Amino acid sequence: MLSLRAAAALVAAATLATGLTACSGEPDKDITVYSGRTQSLVQPLIDEFTKKTGITVDVRYGTTAQMAAQLQEEGAKSPADVFLSQDAGALGAVSKAGLLTALPDEVLQKVPAAYRSRSGHWVGVTGRLRVLAYNADQVKPADLPATVLEMTDPKWKGKLGVAPTNASFQSFVTALRVQHGDDKAREFLAGVAANSPQIRDNNIVIVGEIQDGKLAAGMVNHYYLFEKAKELGVSPEQLKVKLHYFGDGDTGGLLNVSGVGVLSGSAGNSKVRSFVDHLLGTEGQTYFAEKTFEYPLVAGVPTAPGLPALADLHAPKIDLNDLDTLTASVEMIQASGLTS
Repeated sequence: MLSLRAAAALVAAATLATGLTACSGEPDKDITVYSGRTQSLVQPLIDEFTKKTGITVDVRYGTTAQMAAQLQEEGAKSPADVFLSQDAGALGAVSKAGLLTALPDEVLQKVPAAYRSRSGHWVGVTGRLRVLAYNADQVKPADLPATVLEMTDPKWKGKLGVAPTNASFQSFVTALRVQHGDDKAREFLAGVAANSPQIRDNNIVIVGEIQDGKLAAGMVNHYYLFEKAKELGVSPEQLKVKLHYFGDGDTGGLLNVSGVGVLSGSAGNSKVRSFVDHLLGTEGQTYFAEKTFEYPLVAGVPTAPGLPALADLHAPKIDLNDLDTLTASVEMIQASGLTS
């Protein structure tokens, strides 16, 4: 059997070769971005960057795991200038492979130390909080878990939506391993798998099915509720789906980041620097706060209404630099039976 890393690399290579990723293979573009963030989320911001600066961008889209594996497969021969990742773990894995260059201090210092690489090889762009989404008609407040570890309780049998191939779930599992050890993480995954979870491709589907009453609950990131409200043209308070925030440093309340790293071959490229500055500038940070409802990480940009302030969160004290063992987490998830 192929390792998950090798499988992801083959999938990514096949995707790139068949042209399924947007805008790939355009040599006249100024810079090339490998994006683990979806086209619908980030392309408008990239288009605005080009409009503002005249710098054209070739964006190659895939899942974060695919893009990380593709970069490691290509090594120094990669055409990529920038890796835009859905989570810190994949950035750490690519950095550990020696593929990223150290970012200038003036870039790193725009973001608090907790949300950037210790070595300076990547920097967070937005904050993404893990939560339990639930249907208010099906789950009573008294039944909400105090810790994510309670999701193995038989009372959740057949009721929980999980997206095990999603980068955010994979990083959550890595956080479990960091905070509780591999044995506890395996025990948790086995318990969830034994509870007949409803496996879905992504968090968007899970939140939609919770809203429609097809699922009672799901482990997702916070912003999908706000996106659903926007889609339906209602306020978040009007939705059937609600968010349960894990407190007291519980792993279920992991605050991860999306982030950006620059490939070593593009060190000193002024156009690449302009792109990174755009992501971390007021315009880019405001876009993410207002359009995708993520936490801005640069001071002075307000969060979306209805979100608890970053300072009020009781997220686990996990160093995001320690989430770089992505391959081991993906293989653990596969071994649990949550993926085929």
